[in-house]
Amino acid sequence: MTFGFAPSSAASLSTPAASATRLLEPAEWAAAGIPLLRNPREVVSGLHARHHPGPETAIVAVLDQDERVRASASFTRRPAPADGWMFRNALLSQLRRVVPHDLRRRTPVRTAVLLYCRDGDARWTEEDGAWMWGLRDACTLHGLRCGAYITLTRDGWQVLGEGRGGRRPSTGSAPEPFATAEAPPRIPRTGGVASDVLRRAAAR
Repeated sequence: MTFGFAPSSAASLSTPAASATRLLEPAEWAAAGIPLLRNPREVVSGLHARHHPGPETAIVAVLDQDERVRASASFTRRPAPADGWMFRNALLSQLRRVVPHDLRRRTPVRTAVLLYCRDGDARWTEEDGAWMWGLRDACTLHGLRCGAYITLTRDGWQVLGEGRGGRRPSTGSAPEPFATAEAPPRIPRTGGVASDVLRRAAAR
């Protein structure tokens, strides 16, 4: 009689075949109902100005309901094969470090987006698919909505799955002044009793 051992789940997850399943194709990502950014260039420019990313730098950011960045963190990808499970763990570690989880909420109110700076052009790669898988899973485990996945290359930035992008910023561009990367301040309202009082006071 021969006895043997079935491979453990951890061992099976480390095989190339298992790693290949931990990525999302563009069609799968587009069908996942990822919320659209109202002003993606503003988000990209703000994160680029904050973190000054270089090649193989990932920036994960948490946005509130008004699309303002409430927390963000950047880290450099380790030299290893692209694997959604490893990317998920790295993203989850950064999220836990910078923002409390929202697991007690029935419906997520905050959204996590990922900006990844890499070589090559803006076309989808399997590495992008692994980052998408990792972002979606990390958001689920931290109680966040899964938001946009954005690549930053020498050609500019691209929101994958949406077809929106721009030439600046890019991997070779200098960060914009932080003030211009933020939304412009609101213009005070004019008119009404308070405005009349201020005008009279200024005329004295």
